[in-house]
Amino acid sequence: MHYYQFNIGDYKAATAHLTNEEDLAYRRLLDMYYDSESKIPLDTQWVARRIRVEASVIRDVLNDMFVKHDDGWFHARCQEVIEAYHAMAEKNRANGRMGGRKKNPVGNPVDTDSQPIAKLTINYKPETINHKPKNTATTVATPEGVSESVWQEFVSHRKAKKAKVTQLVIDGIVKEADKAGWTLEDALKETIVRNWQSFKADWVLEKQTASQKAQSNMHQLTRGQTAPVAKPFWANTDILEVENEPRLLR
Repeated sequence: MHYYQFNIGDYKAATAHLTNEEDLAYRRLLDMYYDSESKIPLDTQWVARRIRVEASVIRDVLNDMFVKHDDGWFHARCQEVIEAYHAMAEKNRANGRMGGRKKNPVGNPVDTDSQPIAKLTINYKPETINHKPKNTATTVATPEGVSESVWQEFVSHRKAKKAKVTQLVIDGIVKEADKAGWTLEDALKETIVRNWQSFKADWVLEKQTASQKAQSNMHQLTRGQTAPVAKPFWANTDILEVENEPRLLR
């Protein structure tokens, strides 16, 4: 393979950390890979003599930009381009055996072309583990006291609403559930059933029955929160005052 497209922007971004000697070595290693259509040999001294660069520089570049296999130094993007090149060549040969196309679309080789023309974008980003972008996505584990089925349904519910499930979100729901005297699982179920994005104690407190409010007060008391202050008996307006009936003296 004696031709490949060269993307200046991708190459510059991927090699900005290289020295001048390492940049030269990398370019020549790429040329060797494409020209031989095979992995870079493991014999570093032999490679250094062929591309006329110091062996120490070759070793640094190979370790940084290639992946070592048992049969040579592998570069994923180079291999992908070579395979695409051969696939296009085989397709062109098959078309030629069938008599060729009636019209020659732009970009396809004609009989005088020695190389197939394929629009390929070269990506020179390093393929080593150290250079792969890190996955910053976090996964929140199933909270304690919540069944796996309810948790998975809640996660799917949030995803449908295009809302993330983070630890901060769960901590907020736990806080609101405590205010309402609810368990976290009950709060998550209510969120799903009512098609809410989150949970607020104010949304459910006004619908609680008297017994639920009493349970909520007890729940708050056990968590160290202030319990409602009982009124003195003389301030209870529910007590009916009965006037003394007058008695006749005999």
